[in-house]
Amino acid sequence: MHNYLFQSERLGFRLWAMEDFPVLSAINADPEVMHFFPNVKKESETRAFIEKSQKRYKEFGYYFFAVDRLDLDRCIGFIGLNHVNSQANFTPSVEIGWRLAKVDQGNGFATEGAKACLKFGFEQLKLDAIYSICPCINVPSENVMKKIGMKKQGVFNHPMLKDYPRIENCFIYKINKKEGQTN
Repeated sequence: MHNYLFQSERLGFRLWAMEDFPVLSAINADPEVMHFFPNVKKESETRAFIEKSQKRYKEFGYYFFAVDRLDLDRCIGFIGLNHVNSQANFTPSVEIGWRLAKVDQGNGFATEGAKACLKFGFEQLKLDAIYSICPCINVPSENVMKKIGMKKQGVFNHPMLKDYPRIENCFIYKINKKEGQTN
């Protein structure tokens, strides 16, 4: 049994451990999963992500959490919150994001998990607002943003994606604490 920080109906949210490396590495190396990113991730980048997640959790009390399907006791990827401080007019801020294994996409897990993370962010962390960013061509992620009650704030050219014109143009969505209250 895992030590979950919080749960939704079908998902458990926990801290990353190096034992999760093979699963996350496979997700990060899948070209279909990484279609809306500059490239697939190398094993060294996945290892660095897990190490960063542990540091960020100690620093902020959140990061992109490892997410398990409770019915299968299996890690399916990540959903969580990240402190963003890049060059944009909405930073510094907290963003919500997700990345799930291809086999687990299309089952409502991203939406369910994102709602649970919003609740965690607003109720436990006492955040006032949470943002989300995705390339304008990433319709599935934009749909999740809409389903969890976020409102489109505009479009911007992501400074970290300037060398990737296919995905540089990004939507920014936002939800305020009072809009994000869930039952």
